[in-house]
Amino acid sequence: MEEKVYKTMNGAGAMNIVLGVVAIVVGVASGVLLIISGAKLIAGKSKILF
Repeated sequence: MEEKVYKTMNGAGAMNIVLGVVAIVVGVASGVLLIISGAKLIAGKSKILF
């Protein structure tokens, strides 16, 4: 019985590490994309005429 619990905890820990790394990568990538798109909007602001 203890072996089954140990294996389950091992799998859950590994899954948590994987999901954490994926979340960090997605967060950094989306942050970079938002910064780039914001910079393009600010740079193109002077070209808009009302």
